[in-house]
Amino acid sequence: MKVRPVELQKKATRISLFEIKSPQMRAFHMSWFAFFLCFFAWFGIAPLMKVVREEMSLTKEQVGWCIIGSVAVTVLMRLFIGWLCDRIGPRLAYTWLLLLGSIPVMAIGFAHDFTSFLIFRIAIGAIGASFVITQYHTSIMFASNCVGTANATTAGWGNLGGGVTQLVMPLIFAFFVGVVGFSETIGWRVSMFVAGLMCAATGIAYYFLTQDAPEGNFADLRASGRLPEKKAVKGSFVNACKDGRVWALFVIYGACFGIELTINNVATLYFVDYFDYFQEMSTVQAMSTAGLIASLFGLMNIFARTLGGFFGDKFGQKWGLSGRVKWLFIVLFCEGLALMLFSRMNVLTLAIPTLILFSLFVQMSEGATYSVVPFINKRALGSVSGIVGAGGNAGAVAAGFLFKASSINWPTALFILGMLVTCCSFLTFLVRFSEAAETEARVESEIAIGNRGMAPELAAAPATS
Repeated sequence: MKVRPVELQKKATRISLFEIKSPQMRAFHMSWFAFFLCFFAWFGIAPLMKVVREEMSLTKEQVGWCIIGSVAVTVLMRLFIGWLCDRIGPRLAYTWLLLLGSIPVMAIGFAHDFTSFLIFRIAIGAIGASFVITQYHTSIMFASNCVGTANATTAGWGNLGGGVTQLVMPLIFAFFVGVVGFSETIGWRVSMFVAGLMCAATGIAYYFLTQDAPEGNFADLRASGRLPEKKAVKGSFVNACKDGRVWALFVIYGACFGIELTINNVATLYFVDYFDYFQEMSTVQAMSTAGLIASLFGLMNIFARTLGGFFGDKFGQKWGLSGRVKWLFIVLFCEGLALMLFSRMNVLTLAIPTLILFSLFVQMSEGATYSVVPFINKRALGSVSGIVGAGGNAGAVAAGFLFKASSINWPTALFILGMLVTCCSFLTFLVRFSEAAETEARVESEIAIGNRGMAPELAAAPATS
């Protein structure tokens, strides 16, 4: 019996933000919220590093290793989680990642020196693989006419956690220290425990409130013959690895999401250490103020990444798959220029608007990347998403070595990164599609647009199995 790939079945042709009855929109909202909390917990310690640095007497090099460690393990986890999604589905993958990932988030409170802190910081990075599940889940729930927008919005609102944590974690810390009366040593530890607890609770909610695909869970679809067996996807990871376009996107995503991860890790300390405005403030006041400014970078995810995916869809409708790639080149090239400009700012009133401009292009580049990813290899969607997603963390790892080098100050490191991003934008010319792929995408888009006026066909399968 010939079965249709699950990505062709009952995809939503529009995003109805205030509708939660359909499995498509439940997946949409749960996936971005789960990623938001993962991102929040992943970088929750970053705005508190001034306290940790003083308590544990960390050197610049050790802080650099913490930056590298926080994103290093995510490279491997994203490769693994994409492979896992193809086999067990995004619902179970997200549930287990959230539950297991919450453990090191809470356990980092037991760190007592650089070595133990670094071990927990590395372990926390595993929850960064949540991005791949988010993109996988929305990719199989939404049709080609809006999949770029859906992917960009869920990822963008999830990435928003990186900005919110810069703002909220210092406030939570201040509450435990100033209101409850904990010492600074206890305050940051309890703050991280709260973040981990929220991740665990969301993992339980994900299991009960979502399903893998529009028609049901992977286990049920395989049992009914509507989805190929697990063995049918064997070799999908190898096939994805053989595609040069995947590795071009791997580097490209490292040049945008890798930069975002790096900024999330260093922003608060960057402002505290390199701007005179913060030098006369107390520790709590400096962290809260610098965290507020740093949060502006992540808060742009409210709309910026969505814009990247939205215009990717629009370029795709007008100029095909090659149009999506051209849009990616434009925003990535501008990102590199904006980063170089930000690195030269040494006056706070000029640095803030430049940071916002830079953030706009970073996040639009991310959205534009994942408006292309779903069309590379639909039979290996999880593997392609995982490899490209891992590129973001690989980029952050590489960037981290610039920030630990004693011979390079952080503004210079940012300028070098800006030059590298500008060069990486030209790799988009390696991402090409066959005429058959262009035709297939055009037909799918026309059908999806034609069906937008119809009531969405919802899955009858229950949310759990």
